[in-house]
Amino acid sequence: MKFIIVGSGNIAGAYVKALKNIANAELVGIVSRSGKRPEGASDNIEVAPSLESIKTPFDAVIITTPNGLHHLGIVAAARLGKHVICEKPLGISIPAMDTAIRECDENHVKLAVSYQHRTAPDNMIVKELLEQGKLGRVFACELLAKFYRDQAYYDSAPYRGNKAIDGGGPFIQQACHNIDIYAWFFGRPEKTVSMMGTFLHQMEGEDYGVALFRHADGMIGSITASTATTPGFPARMTIHSELGYLVLERDIITEWQIGDLKNPSVAGGEKRHSGFASATVTNTTGHEAIITDFIEAIEQDREPLVSGKAARVATEIIIDAYCGNII
Repeated sequence: MKFIIVGSGNIAGAYVKALKNIANAELVGIVSRSGKRPEGASDNIEVAPSLESIKTPFDAVIITTPNGLHHLGIVAAARLGKHVICEKPLGISIPAMDTAIRECDENHVKLAVSYQHRTAPDNMIVKELLEQGKLGRVFACELLAKFYRDQAYYDSAPYRGNKAIDGGGPFIQQACHNIDIYAWFFGRPEKTVSMMGTFLHQMEGEDYGVALFRHADGMIGSITASTATTPGFPARMTIHSELGYLVLERDIITEWQIGDLKNPSVAGGEKRHSGFASATVTNTTGHEAIITDFIEAIEQDREPLVSGKAARVATEIIIDAYCGNII
């Protein structure tokens, strides 16, 4: 399958690397208004200022532009009849996400979103156990995404941390991977309240915030998201149920006391990229899993592991948290 990457920023380099590791995938072009090539991209790959001006034949598109521009790239690809992988999040507003999903549906193309934490084996195990009811009634979940970025990170591009393009601070950017796992496990809450502030950085969005949720079944959830918590800590999710508790840290079950059930972790010493202290992606295993599943979804005419509709819920939760901010 021949891919075009739209965007040439840092995350584009991760997809260049991931595509090289997949036997039945090939990068054939880059869309970059500046003409820049992502790190690792071959000099013989076509670079064009727009998707419509690409001359090399291609099958699918990977969107790596800033958050608020994702829907524009998705629409352009869909109208060309090309399948799309979108870097997280799907979008930063409900209308943008609705437009992206609708255009893909109307043009009969697949839309996948790179929430690759869903491919982590232990996350998949916990999801299955929740669906089977084997954890008993879950009454609480605490998600801590206490990361760190220095001011230089926010100064590196004018949109970083702003609301119009980035969508805000760590809730919509760094922590959205972890919030997607929360959404995948528990769905969208019925009620949300939050408190957020900007303490360490010069930026428009928040750099520390806490959201509190109540779900339809009564479960209480909380999410802390930050890029001000030096030196940065691995994401940690604690789930409490009537049978006990479990802890997921960096997508690995690190603590387990659930009734008589044996710890089902299969992750061992696996350490995927989690971004808690750096935006640089060195391990592209998760991206490769998303791309491989995407190719299979096209071949089998099924929904990708993380479809547009599935990815939408994480942004809905984040928007709820922003709208529920008590100033």
